Amino acid sequence: MVDTASPIITAVLGPTNTGKTHYAIERMLSYKSGIIGFPLRLLARENYDRVVEQKGKQAVALITGEEKILPEKARYFLCTVESMPTDKSTEFLAVDEIQLISDQERGHVFTNRLLNARGTRETIFLGASTVETTLKKVLPGIKYISRPRLSKLKYSGSKKITRLPKKTAIVAFSAQDVYALADLIRKQKGGAVVVLGALSPRTRNSQVEMYQNGEVDYLVATDAIG
Repeated sequence: MVDTASPIITAVLGPTNTGKTHYAIERMLSYKSGIIGFPLRLLARENYDRVVEQKGKQAVALITGEEKILPEKARYFLCTVESMPTDKSTEFLAVDEIQLISDQERGHVFTNRLLNARGTRETIFLGASTVETTLKKVLPGIKYISRPRLSKLKYSGSKKITRLPKKTAIVAFSAQDVYALADLIRKQKGGAVVVLGALSPRTRNSQVEMYQNGEVDYLVATDAIG
């Protein structure tokens, strides 16, 4: 049985768009050091940029399978779950999308983090409510926080590419389709950026930054968007 008395272990559960990640970032920054593992490279990068704005580049590290920024005096580490340092002790630790313990390909990594990754003072597991039963079995006594959705999701029906609203991200399943869709959008709607695994991390980041900053209204990507 895992000792949940010390450090504090909490599960923050709820659907998407409930502020779970924001909550974890705020909790981490209330400590002198911390690690957060994300399921996607772009999530790690996006939140790295957020923490850098608050703590400065010298205090923050980014570790993914393709990109490493490791200042000598880094105290906060934003990582993909696979890249979380296992030999580093920090006051705070969190793992995002912990329900991926059931994923056929990546589940073993998330399970390892669930069983072994801990902050010395606080640990948070973020995820969907579907994982609650499993967490109760593995970590009896764990504290739960339920987060309600901040906005409503609705199915808008099928749409032609040329009728998609601004600020839309489109996922295709081959590089050929990505370039074809981006070309179509550029001709009929204006600017579009592309995100492909074949691009360097720097190029992918610059493409995403253009989209986030509003320089273009459409992003077309393969699963490299993760």
